Amino acid sequence: MPLMFSASQLAAAVQGGQDPQQAAAAARQRAEADSHNALISVLSAEMVDAQAQEVARRLGAREHLPLAGVPTVIKDNLNLTGTATTCGSRMLANYVSPYTATAVARLQRAGAIVVGKANMDEFAMGSSTETSASGPTTNPWDPSRVPGGTSGGSAAAVAGGLVPLSLGSDTGGSVRQPAGFTGVYGFKPTYGRVSRYGLVAHASSLDQIGPLATSTRDLALILDAISGHDPLDATSLEAAPAFVAALGQEIRGLRVGVIREALAGNTPGVEAALERTLDALRQLGASVGEISLPTLQHAVAAYYLISTPEASSNLARYDGMVYGTRAEASDVNASMGRARAEGFGPEVKRRILIGTYALSSGYYDAYYSKAMKVRRLIADDFNRAFGQFDILVTPTSPFPAFRRGEKVSDPVAMYAADVDTVGVSLAGLPALSVPAGFETVDGRALPVGVQLIAPALNDERLITVADALERSGAVKVELAPS
Repeated sequence: MPLMFSASQLAAAVQGGQDPQQAAAAARQRAEADSHNALISVLSAEMVDAQAQEVARRLGAREHLPLAGVPTVIKDNLNLTGTATTCGSRMLANYVSPYTATAVARLQRAGAIVVGKANMDEFAMGSSTETSASGPTTNPWDPSRVPGGTSGGSAAAVAGGLVPLSLGSDTGGSVRQPAGFTGVYGFKPTYGRVSRYGLVAHASSLDQIGPLATSTRDLALILDAISGHDPLDATSLEAAPAFVAALGQEIRGLRVGVIREALAGNTPGVEAALERTLDALRQLGASVGEISLPTLQHAVAAYYLISTPEASSNLARYDGMVYGTRAEASDVNASMGRARAEGFGPEVKRRILIGTYALSSGYYDAYYSKAMKVRRLIADDFNRAFGQFDILVTPTSPFPAFRRGEKVSDPVAMYAADVDTVGVSLAGLPALSVPAGFETVDGRALPVGVQLIAPALNDERLITVADALERSGAVKVELAPS
C-alpha cells in the first residue's frame, strides 16, 4: 500500500477495510532497510503477522480500535513478551522478555502493531544515542549528527519514515530532546499518568514513558491509549485521559510565560524559532510575558545528583548471577566484577560511580539530600509561575543536533545538552516538544524544537495548544529527506 505517515489516516484506512497485514508487512520491510541504526531489533515476520491477524479478527468482531493496524516501534527498555530487551547494553544481550509492559499492552489493545525495538543510550544514560552497545543511531536529517538521546532510535524511526509513531522513555528530556533534534513531536506526560510497569528502570522517581509522532492528532490517539491508572504500578495516577477531546479548541486568552533563564545561550536559529512560535501564539489570541525561575540554574546539577544515585541502586541487581550476562571467573566476587566490567559501558560505569559516591556515608547530606531540597525549590518555582501563566515556553535545546563524537569525551558538555528539559522532569510536569523550524548549519537544514510546559495533570492543555499551532501552520512535521 502507499506509504502513510499519519497514524490516524492509516487507522481509518484499516478500519475501512484495508488489510492490516499489508501495512504491517510494509512497515517491517522498511524497518529491515533502516539505514540510521534506529532499531536494535526487528520482530520476526511471524510475530508481526500474528499481531496483524489479531487486529483483523478484532475488527471483524466490531471492536473499536483507534490505532488499528498502525505500525510502531518501542524503545528497547520496554518489555514485550518473547522479544529481546537489551536496553542497549551487553549486560542484557541474552535477555528475552517474559512479560509485556503495560503501556505496550495498551498500545496493542488499541490496535497498534509493534514491528521493532528502538535503539537507545545504554540503560537510558546519555544525551545522544551514542552509548548503545548496538552502535550509535544517526540523525535522518544529517547522518554525521546525533538524533539526541536517550530515545534517539524512537525519534529517528519516526523522522526517517519507518513508522508514524513510537514509544520512548523520558527521564531528563530523553523524549523531548530527540524530538527537537529530529523535527517531530515528543511528549513527556505528568509523572504517573502513564504506567512504568515493564519499563526497565533508570531513575525511578523521574522515568516516564512518552510517545513521538508526526501530528498532534496522532499524539492524542496514542496518549488516550496508553494513559490511565495501572494497579501494577504504585506510582500511577487515577486521572482519566481526554487527549482526543482536547483537539480543535481555541486558545484565545491563554497566558503564555517565557522562562527568562532559557533565553540565554541559544543559537540564532533556536532564538528565531522561539520568536516565531511566540508570534504565532499571539496571533491565535494568547498573551505572552516573561517570568524568572531562578532555581533552574541549579537544575542540571540537582538532576545528576538525584538520577545517578537512583541509577546506581537500580543497576545493582545486574551482577551476572540473577540478572545480566554471566562471566566465568575463579570465585563469585570475581565473576560479579568481571560481569559488570564487561557488561557495562563507560557512561553507565561513570554514573554508577557518581551515584554510589553521592549516597555514601559522609556525602549523602552534602549531595543527594541537598539535591532533593533543590528539587523541591524548583517545583515551587514552577508552581509560582503557573499562578501567573497557563503554560510556560522554552527552547527544547539551546542548539540543534551536534556532530557525532563531538561531546563524548566531555561528559559535562553532554549533560548540559539537557539544560532546558531536566527542570521539568524534577518537578514531574508534562511537557511537549513541537517542531518549530530549522537552523542551517554547515549548509544543512537541522530541525529545532520549542518546549511547551503545563501544570501537573494538565497534559491535555499541551495538546490543545500544539494542535492550535499546527492548524495555524505555525508548526508542522517534515520528514527527513530519504
